[in-house]
Amino acid sequence: MSSIGILDAGKCDVFVCLLTKKESMNQLNDHPLMVTLRDAISGEGFLAGITLSGRALMRKEDDGKWWMYGVRPSALTESGNTIDEAFLHFRGRYQEILFDMAQENATFEDFKKEVERFFNEADANNEDERLWEQSLAAIRSGKCSPPEEFSGLARKSPESNPSQIMIERLDEAGKRFMPSDNVRDTYSIPFAA
Repeated sequence: MSSIGILDAGKCDVFVCLLTKKESMNQLNDHPLMVTLRDAISGEGFLAGITLSGRALMRKEDDGKWWMYGVRPSALTESGNTIDEAFLHFRGRYQEILFDMAQENATFEDFKKEVERFFNEADANNEDERLWEQSLAAIRSGKCSPPEEFSGLARKSPESNPSQIMIERLDEAGKRFMPSDNVRDTYSIPFAA
């Protein structure tokens, strides 16, 4: 039987790595994710294209579910029985928020401002942003590793995938669309540098 202890990873009050005698790596509780979402949203007299490159934390809570907490945007949390289900619920809720914003804003300019405000609004005390950065540092230290559920996820560099949102008007005259404009919804984990 293996024992469980806490690895001193700096600020263990914020995240915990579990260590067992049989494991050579530690398990991280807060898993930093990079999220890419692309939407076309119809508003009152406009069609907007929104590409989000965001950040989220994934955590398995005491209820046995995986919870996905938005970091950028922060005002978004969803859960599921698996990490894929949590991502699908998170993605669906994000789209519902965009639909509501399109309904509530009469012009493209107002819609764009509201989406940017939503994306840039930080949680109280930037706690989730701090957790995301500390979890990334723990992965990069080589002392922690993601659990088996994350083994199939793509690994990307946060530095080459900055957190940002792009909102453009798609219904402008002369706008040309190309297959290369398509962006696949993804979520990935940072790789250790």
